[in-house]
Amino acid sequence: MAENPVEKRKRCGLLGVVFGRRGFWSKKCPADNGSHKSTTSSSNASTSTATTSNIQFTKSPGTEFNPRKFQENKVLPEPIQNQNQIQRPISKPSSNQAPNNNHQLGSNGNYQASNSPGPVQQQAKKVPREAIGLSGELESMILDNQKAKGNNGSYVRASSSNVMLFGNLGNLKQPGAAVGNQTTVQNNGYGNAGGGYGTRKTMEDERRTSVAPTPVSNNQDQSGSLCRAISTRMDPETLKIMGNEDYKNGNFAEALALYDAAISIDPKKASYRSNKSAALTALGRILEAVFECREAIRIEPHYHRAHHRLANLYLRLGEVENSIYHFKHAGPEADQEDISKARMVQTHLNKCTEAKRVRDWNTLIKETANTITLGADAAPQVYALQAEAFLKSYRHQEADDVLSRCPVFDVEMSTKYYGPIGYAGFLVVWAQVHMASGRFGEAVEAIQRAGKLDGNNREASMVLRRAQAVSAARSRGNDFFKAGRFQEACAAYGEGLDHDSRNSVLLCNRAACLSKMGKFDRAVEDSTAALTVRPAYTKARLRRADCNAKLGNWELAIGDYEILRKETPEDEEVIRGLSEAQKQLMKRRGHDT
Repeated sequence: MAENPVEKRKRCGLLGVVFGRRGFWSKKCPADNGSHKSTTSSSNASTSTATTSNIQFTKSPGTEFNPRKFQENKVLPEPIQNQNQIQRPISKPSSNQAPNNNHQLGSNGNYQASNSPGPVQQQAKKVPREAIGLSGELESMILDNQKAKGNNGSYVRASSSNVMLFGNLGNLKQPGAAVGNQTTVQNNGYGNAGGGYGTRKTMEDERRTSVAPTPVSNNQDQSGSLCRAISTRMDPETLKIMGNEDYKNGNFAEALALYDAAISIDPKKASYRSNKSAALTALGRILEAVFECREAIRIEPHYHRAHHRLANLYLRLGEVENSIYHFKHAGPEADQEDISKARMVQTHLNKCTEAKRVRDWNTLIKETANTITLGADAAPQVYALQAEAFLKSYRHQEADDVLSRCPVFDVEMSTKYYGPIGYAGFLVVWAQVHMASGRFGEAVEAIQRAGKLDGNNREASMVLRRAQAVSAARSRGNDFFKAGRFQEACAAYGEGLDHDSRNSVLLCNRAACLSKMGKFDRAVEDSTAALTVRPAYTKARLRRADCNAKLGNWELAIGDYEILRKETPEDEEVIRGLSEAQKQLMKRRGHDT
C-alpha cells in the first residue's frame, strides 16, 4: 500500500537525530465484530479490549502434517445424493496390507478405535442428512484423509465445535502429542519463539508453495493442505465471527488463524485485515499489525476503525505525526483526547532529542521514561536512547533492564519497517549492552549484523573491534585460570579492560585471580568496581565478602553476606560465610572489652 503524504515526509525529530528514523508498540485495539464504520457503510461492530504484554511465545507440540502424502492419498467426500441420505465410498486397502487400528466415528459422535482385522470391503455407507452439516462434512473429510494415510491422526476440537487436524488451524495445544509439528506451527506464523518470529505464511501462501499436487481434474482446484480444503468450504464471514469469538475469549492465536483463513478466501475485505491486525497486536507482533492496517485502509480508504487502530499502533511505536494523521481520519472513532495524548508524547520526544544533543544523560533517562509511560511503550528507538543514557552514566545493570523490557520484533520485519540503517542503529546500542553485561558472544553477533546492514556506520565498526578484543581477552584469561596460571590470567583480563575499563565480568574475573594470588586488597578493589556498575552482580559481591573476611574486615564481610542471604537464602556457602564472620566479629569484640 502506498503511504500517505505524511508518512512519506522526510523523517525528522527524535529518530532523525538518533537513527535517521522515527518510531516503535500500539495499544491493542479490539477486533471488529461486524461491519465497520465508514462513509459508505454503517457500523454495528462491538468492541472488545484485552490487556497485552510483551510475551515470548512458544511453539505448541503436535503431529506433523505431510501435504504430499495427503495429496497423493486424499479421498474427497461425495456430494449429497438426495434430500434424505448421502453415499460416501470408503477407501479399500490393498490385500497385502497388515491389519491395523482404524478410527471410526461412533454413535456418540466421538472417534473410537476398531481392532477389526483384514481389508475393508468397499461399500456405500448411508449417513443421515442431519449428520451432514458443516461439522459432518469436516469430520468426514478428516476421517477419509486419515484412513487413506493409514495412520492414526491427532484430533482437536476447535471453539467452533468442528473437528480438525492438530496444527492446521491455529496454535491449539494438545497434551502428549509428538514434537514433529513444531515446525509446522511456527511456519504458519501462529506460534513464536522468544525474541523472534518464524517465517509466517498465510494459508494462501501455503497453498502456493506446497509441493506439486497430483492432478485430479482440469477444472478442480488443486489444494495444498487439508486446512485449505476445509476453509474454502466455509463462508468467510462465518470464519470472521468464529475469530471474533476466540479473540474475545483471549485465544488470539486461534483468532489469527481464522482471520487468515477468511482472508485467503476473500482477500479484498478490509474488516478481515483490520481484525487480523488486532489479533497480531494482542500477540505482540506490532509491526505486522501495522502492515495489515495499512492494507485495510488501502482496500477501504474511509475505514474509520482501521484508521483509529493504526493511529494507536503508530503512537505506541513513537511515530506521533503518523498517529495524529490517522486519528484525524478516524471519524467518530477518535476524539480530541487521543490527539492531545499524541501531542504530549511528541513534547517528551522533543525533550529526548535535545537531551541527547547536549549529552545530558540524566534528563534523557527521565524523558524517555515519560515518553514510554505516556504511550510510546513499543518504540525501540526510545528504549535504545534510554539504554544508551544508562551506559554513558555507567549504570550497566539498569541498561540491561531496559533491554529486557524492550519489545522484541522479528529481524526481517524490523529491517523492512525501519530500514537497514535504522535497525542497525538499534543493534549498535544493544551490542554494547550485551558486552557490558558479559554476554560477549551475543554482542559480537549483534554488532556484526549491524555492520552488514549499514557498512558505513563508523560506530558499528568501532564497537565490533572493541567487542572482539574484549571477548578474545576473556577467553584467554579463562583458559589460563583453568590451567592454574593465575598471573597470566590476570594479565589477559587486564588486556580486555584496556578496551573496556568498566566491564564488570572482566573486573570480577581479575579479582578471582588476585584472590588466588593472595592479593586480597586489590581483589576487593576490582570487586567493588564491578559492583559499582552492576549492584546485583552476585558473584562479585560474594568475592568481595570472601576477600574482606580473609582481610579480617568482618563488618564489611557481614554486610555483603547479609545482602546475599536475602537474594539466595538457600546458598550454603553464603550461610557458612555469614555465620563465620559473625562469630569472628563477636570474638573480636569480646577481646576488646
